[in-house]
Amino acid sequence: MACLRDYMTQMTILLLAAGQSRRMGDADKLMEPVDGMPLIRRSALMARAVAPVVVTLPSVPHPRYGALDGLDVAQVAVPNATEGMNAGLTCGLNALPPGTQAVMILLADLPDLSIHDLERVAQAVDLKSNTRIWRGATQDGLPGHPVVFHHALFAELAALKGDVGARPVIRAHLDLLCLIPLPGQAARTDLDTPELWRTWRAANLDR
Repeated sequence: MACLRDYMTQMTILLLAAGQSRRMGDADKLMEPVDGMPLIRRSALMARAVAPVVVTLPSVPHPRYGALDGLDVAQVAVPNATEGMNAGLTCGLNALPPGTQAVMILLADLPDLSIHDLERVAQAVDLKSNTRIWRGATQDGLPGHPVVFHHALFAELAALKGDVGARPVIRAHLDLLCLIPLPGQAARTDLDTPELWRTWRAANLDR
């Protein structure tokens, strides 16, 4: 297995942050403060510590751009973001640097993931193996995020439409998937509603 340093030259992290945050009412979940900064900035900083990053965003103007000021990440506007998650996925895939051999798809609303978690998944990637998908999981084995895809699956991912994410491609290649357990429930803790945020904050008073 190659070291993490090798994969930083072959893998790009695609941070999906073009969603509408509809279930939050008037708030934007990606602008919620976590660890002293907007969640989207925390996610981008974490990802950039592991590999080059492409961030998909709503069309300008939007506060999320300001939250990324000064970060060494590629920003990609998704003009048709209202069509669903796959609009951002396709735009992001089309913006990957030439020669990208694997893409780590990372949702921007996962506040409990750490740099170590991303590194652990990245280090599990072996592009010479028969595996084509490497997926983070909870410590008890439930599939979650992030998910790394071999470049052989890029065309299938880019062809997806609607708001289904990468699930159809994952289901079609379960025999080529490797789960990587991560500590606790971090791989599945996404916060989409004000109620979920209140519950999370009550359990994470120091963040």
